[in-house]
Amino acid sequence: MLYEYRRYEAAAGKAGALNARFRSATMALFEKHGFRVIGFWEPVTGASNELHYILGWEDLNERQRVWDAFQSDPAWQQTRQESERDGVLTARIHVQIWKPTDYSPLR
Repeated sequence: MLYEYRRYEAAAGKAGALNARFRSATMALFEKHGFRVIGFWEPVTGASNELHYILGWEDLNERQRVWDAFQSDPAWQQTRQESERDGVLTARIHVQIWKPTDYSPLR
C-alpha cells in the first residue's frame, strides 16, 4: 500500500470555497472513480489557509489510472471551471507519495 499526502494552500480568501468544492462535488467524484480517501484535515495551529488529505493506493499504476480518469471526467472539468469562475482556489499544491516503514501500524 502507498499513501499520497496532499497539502493545498488556498489562494487568498478561497479556503471556504475550496472546502465547499470538496464537500459538494469532489468527494462524490472521488468515490465514482475509486479513490481510497484516508482522511482530510485542517490545521488547528499554524497556517489557516491549508487543507491536508491522504489517499491510499495499491501501487503507482493504480494511482495514475484513477487520477487520469478523474482529471478527464467532464463532471470534474465543469465543477472546476464553475468553482474557479472568480479565480483559482489553490495557490500551491504539494504532493508526496509515502510507503509505510516495516514497523508502521498502518500499512
